[in-house]
Amino acid sequence: MSSTAEVGTAGTHAATHALLYDSDCGFCKWSLDKILLWDRHGRLRPVAIQSAEGQRMLSEVDAAARLDSWHLAGPGGELASAGAGAAPLARLLPGGRPLAFAFERLPRATERAYRWVASHRDRLARLVGVDDSCELRRG
Repeated sequence: MSSTAEVGTAGTHAATHALLYDSDCGFCKWSLDKILLWDRHGRLRPVAIQSAEGQRMLSEVDAAARLDSWHLAGPGGELASAGAGAAPLARLLPGGRPLAFAFERLPRATERAYRWVASHRDRLARLVGVDDSCELRRG
C-alpha cells in the first residue's frame, strides 16, 4: 500500500472536499486509500484529524468527539460526519449516485451500518491485513 500522502497527491489541485480520517487507525487508512482510488477525478483531499489543519477544520466539533468518526468537509465549510457523510461522499465519487440515493433514503440504517463497522474495525482490520494495533502489516 502506498502512503496516504502519496495516494492523495494525485489530483489534489482539483480537490473540492477534505476527507478527514484517523491517521492512527490502520483500518481507517486502508479505507481512505480505497476511497481515494475510487476518486478518479481528484475531488477529495485527505486530511488527518490529528493534524493542525484537521483540528482547525473540526474546531466546531467537541474535541473529545473528533476521533469518533470520519468527516467530510465541503468547500463552504459544511461538515458531515459518520453515516451522515455517506451520501455526500458517494455523490462525489464516479458511479456513486445510486449509493447516495440509498444512503439518503435510509439514513438510520446508514448510520447504524457505519457505527457497526466503526465498532468492529479491529475484526475487519484483520480481514484486510491490518493488525489489532491499527498498523498495516508489511510483508
